Amino acid sequence: MSRYRGPRLRICRRLGDLPGLSRKVSKKQNPPGEHGDKNRKPSEYAVRLEEKQKIRFNYGINEKQLLKYVKMAKKVQGSTGKILLQFLEMRLDNTVFRLGMAPTIPAARQLVNHGHIHVNNKSVSIGSYQCKPGDIITIRNQSSSRKLIEAYLMFPGLANIPSHLELDSSSLVGKVNGLIEREWVALQLNELLIVEYYSRK
Repeated sequence: MSRYRGPRLRICRRLGDLPGLSRKVSKKQNPPGEHGDKNRKPSEYAVRLEEKQKIRFNYGINEKQLLKYVKMAKKVQGSTGKILLQFLEMRLDNTVFRLGMAPTIPAARQLVNHGHIHVNNKSVSIGSYQCKPGDIITIRNQSSSRKLIEAYLMFPGLANIPSHLELDSSSLVGKVNGLIEREWVALQLNELLIVEYYSRK
């Protein structure tokens, strides 16, 4: 299976804060494993690999999907790293997460898969659906769906909604106003290292 089902906190300890994967914070300082406190300097390849793993685990995508996004980003004019992040941030599951309708991206993907989310008044059950500026994101017209989203909105995964999104919390309607700016990406990483990783393969 492509979806990661293992211990999430272990991944966060190894790669750093991944807001899309888990809200938990470990009390342990060292990376996991028997040699977690190693002091040797990582190689250039190891640094690039770590950045690539950060983006994979945070957005919940597999290697094949990430490679596809990198190839798509290279075809678009502009900074490949920035465009790659825009593709990933504009996924429907991530957009639902960034609106505060789900505590993590896996939880948002489950909402989408179970048909709780509508885009432009149409049911969309594919988490990788690419949202576009002007899209309206609503909740299925059922009390169970509304209760679920309202419970999630009381404890959002991130404190602030990015500038390209807006949410009417009373009617539970979200709107995509544009493309995300780089400073609003919640993940701390160097996207250029990910482009370098795939250019050297």
